[in-house]
Amino acid sequence: MKKSQKYILWFKEISSKDICLVGGKNASLGEMLSKLSRNGVNIPDGFSLSTRAYWYFLRKNKIDKKLKEIFKNFNPANLKSLQETGQAARTLILKAEFPEDLKREIEKAYKKLSKKYREENADVAVRSSGVCEDAPEASFAGQFETFLNIKGKDKLLTAVKKCLASTFNDRVIAYRQEKGFPQLKFALSVGVQKMARSDLASSGVMFTLDTETGFDNVVLINSIYGIGELIVKGKITPDEFYIFKPTLKQGYRSIILKNLGRKTRKYIYHKKGGLKEVNVLSSKQLKFSLTDDEILTLARWALVIEELYKIPQDIEWAKDGKTGELFIIQSRPETVHALKKGRVFEEYQIKTKKPPLLRGTAIGDKIGFGKVRLIPDVSKISQFKKGEVLVTKMTDPDWLPIMRNCSAIVTDEGGKTCHSAIVSRELGIPCIVGTERATQILKTGKLVTVDCTQGLNGRIYLGKVSFKIKRYDLKKIPKLKTKIMINIGAPEIAFKTSFLPNDGVGLAREEFIIAEKIRVHPLALYHFNKLRNKVIKKKIENITIEHKDKKEYFIKELAEGIAQIAAAFYPKEVIVRFSDFKTNEYRNLIGGELFEPKDEANPMLGWRGASRYYDEKFKPAFLMECQAIKRVRDVFGLKNVKVMIPFCRTVEEGKKVLTIMKKAGLERGKNGLEVYVMCEIPSNVILAEEFLKIFDGMSIGSNDLTQLALGIDRDNAYLQKIGDERNLAIKKMVSKVIRLCKMKKKYCGICGQGPSDLPEFAEFLMKEGIESISLNPDTVIKTILNLAKLKK
Repeated sequence: MKKSQKYILWFKEISSKDICLVGGKNASLGEMLSKLSRNGVNIPDGFSLSTRAYWYFLRKNKIDKKLKEIFKNFNPANLKSLQETGQAARTLILKAEFPEDLKREIEKAYKKLSKKYREENADVAVRSSGVCEDAPEASFAGQFETFLNIKGKDKLLTAVKKCLASTFNDRVIAYRQEKGFPQLKFALSVGVQKMARSDLASSGVMFTLDTETGFDNVVLINSIYGIGELIVKGKITPDEFYIFKPTLKQGYRSIILKNLGRKTRKYIYHKKGGLKEVNVLSSKQLKFSLTDDEILTLARWALVIEELYKIPQDIEWAKDGKTGELFIIQSRPETVHALKKGRVFEEYQIKTKKPPLLRGTAIGDKIGFGKVRLIPDVSKISQFKKGEVLVTKMTDPDWLPIMRNCSAIVTDEGGKTCHSAIVSRELGIPCIVGTERATQILKTGKLVTVDCTQGLNGRIYLGKVSFKIKRYDLKKIPKLKTKIMINIGAPEIAFKTSFLPNDGVGLAREEFIIAEKIRVHPLALYHFNKLRNKVIKKKIENITIEHKDKKEYFIKELAEGIAQIAAAFYPKEVIVRFSDFKTNEYRNLIGGELFEPKDEANPMLGWRGASRYYDEKFKPAFLMECQAIKRVRDVFGLKNVKVMIPFCRTVEEGKKVLTIMKKAGLERGKNGLEVYVMCEIPSNVILAEEFLKIFDGMSIGSNDLTQLALGIDRDNAYLQKIGDERNLAIKKMVSKVIRLCKMKKKYCGICGQGPSDLPEFAEFLMKEGIESISLNPDTVIKTILNLAKLKK
């Protein structure tokens, strides 16, 4: 019998060509089973109820004609009409009976599947598979029904019928209407798949790109304990892992980021079938739900699946707690970024200094504003008006009919993978989740501005805050002979910033990672077990709770922050400057008062930069920085990282630091490691030839160089009128360094604020023939366009 004539098709019989017969989900499972099993990718077996069976079911029960009558009176603009139409259509299907021959075939296939797994009644997942589902241009994912831990033929038949009825869920009808699909033209297939016992282990989703930015050189894995459906509920935060694709392919263990989630609850099997929610043991909550080896295995499988389909993928996976095996449950095209074509860079810029009313996790990078509509539960969604800001505890697929009409969405609960986050990404709506108190603070009718422009730091302001949107066609941005690099400190903006025209990173600052992510003085971590201050010790314990070894906390967090930046711009050069906090800044870190002088008369000229690294008191902290860099280069494979020594007053200081680095495994010239020195002190200019004998190049720090050459305290606003980088003394010093570096064939760049703020200074640098100019992200395009005019 031909495939097109069958009611039941096993996964091994079908491929991606059979979407019309078995829907996108089932077709993908068949394709992967036949093409990827030989590559070691595990996929649980199963069968599908074909679209022919769907039409047969409708015809035998005379439902097809009745549905036409029901949809005659459907008014898509009326929420009540949507609800009444959906209810009537679903009731028709649920009250109908399976034709006997179709029923027998389903039961026979289920018996065969159970026998394969040596079970009397196999536990299966019953999933809807739409003909239009999982297409890149439209995703019905999560809108049809899925039923898990189904055992026995009677429960299977009920679950199949409920899946068929879900083609007329209110949210599905609304989505079809929005996308312009006919309501009655497309059939639904149902997949029946053996479940992996993830209730005894872990499960989750993974994407072959970063879901926030579309950066496609990473695999993102989300993982929780138990069955994965709890991820989208938003009540828990999954463990999050980023794996860098290019160096993974080279054999490196390139897990560049591991964030421990808040996994307090999980779904397990209910004895009567289906699932139940239970607490996760507190001892397990502080452990990752996957090992590093399992993370890397899943990431390699993700690459194989992406290679098969040639487009980014959204993949569900599970770990069987009985066997310890990993499985791929399904894969579909990633629908948010897959269709974004053209090289347009969009920049939202908000203008305010007032503090936000609320904070949470930002989804996307836009700004929205409107009147608040507080809706406590889905039964009240008819109160919502187009253009309002939806404020609620958490959404699920039933909220979809109003979500597409929101100017912004704000929730109390949820993380980056909750339902609100997933839908708002697809719709391009600004969304802030996990605010905890939005429903208590925001009142219906109040005007608010929802700001998602600061990475993951979502901010909600009372009233309308002015902002502007800049759009650049990157195809029209000219290429300059002078390298344009970027100054960056915050790892979370690195992926998006990499889309700007650039030649790499001229200054990656460690200070932001230490102050914002680590927050603890490195020596307080190094000497943690010897600390006597109980208050400080408790603070550190709370921050580093997942780490018994507090030194490892510092190394891990610093390495991961640097790795995100290096991965974003790979294989372009990324110059990482070792820490350059002043004494007062170090003292502000937790535990800082235990290790820093109480009052340093002039921290700007004090114990900073290179002078710290070889000091016996601070050296253990510098060695931890070296370990972090070594991990980035040797474990993650990011050899594009170069390092830079700041505030190096003498050549002798430089030699001491290089000796310490060598002993720590960071030897200049070995494995392509280049070491630069900041040129920011007059002695660096005067003795430039000597410095260039021991370093691979110089990066001009124009902020400090101007301060020290002109004797102006750069923090004193009153004195700034005296001079800046355009002063002739500064320009002569800069010219000398550029000339010497070119003569010695050494790197010469600038990473100070000057070229970002002063267009004429940037022009001067280009005329002098500097190799690279490193700019703040918001001035990159503007500066390129200005310099391009000069070139003409």
